[in-house]
Amino acid sequence: MSNSAAQAAAPAGSRTFWAWTVATFFGAGLGKPGPGTWGSAAAVLLWAAVAWGLHPSPRTLLFMLCFGIALSLLFGVPAASIVARESGSQDPGFVVIDEVAGQWITLLLCPVNWRSAVIAFILFRLFDITKPFPIRRIEHLPAGWGIVFDDVGAGLYAWGVASLLRVWI
Repeated sequence: MSNSAAQAAAPAGSRTFWAWTVATFFGAGLGKPGPGTWGSAAAVLLWAAVAWGLHPSPRTLLFMLCFGIALSLLFGVPAASIVARESGSQDPGFVVIDEVAGQWITLLLCPVNWRSAVIAFILFRLFDITKPFPIRRIEHLPAGWGIVFDDVGAGLYAWGVASLLRVWI
C-alpha cells in the first residue's frame, strides 16, 4: 500500500490525534519524497536548534538528548501501533518517530558542528535503508515494536561507526 493510500485508509475523523501527531513527528513524516529522510532531517535540525540556540553544556545536551530518545520510544511505540492499525498498513512510511529516535541515538556524544551532524545523518540513513543483520529481523516484532526498534538498531550501528570515525578523523 502506498503512503497516500495508507493515509486515505483512515479518514481524518477516525484518526487518534495524539498518535498521528507523534508518529509523523508533528507532520515531518508527511514530507515527500522519502518521509524517513524528512523525519531524520527534522531530528537533526531540532538537535542543532537546541545545541546552537540554547547553548547547553555538553552534559545538559546529552541529558536532553537521552530524555528526547526516551520520550520518542515511550510514546513512539504505542503511537506507531495505533497509526499502523488505523492506516491499514503494517509499517507506514509516514510514521517517522522511529527515524527520530534512531537519529537522536546516532547523535549521542556527537560534537556540535555541521560536519559531525551531516556524518551522523548520512550514516543513520545508510543503516536505516540497508538494515544490516540483525536489524531486518527486528522489523518482525509486533506492531509498533518492530516499526520503532529496527531504527533503534540502525541508530546504534550508525552511532558506533560515527564514534569510530571521530576517533580516526
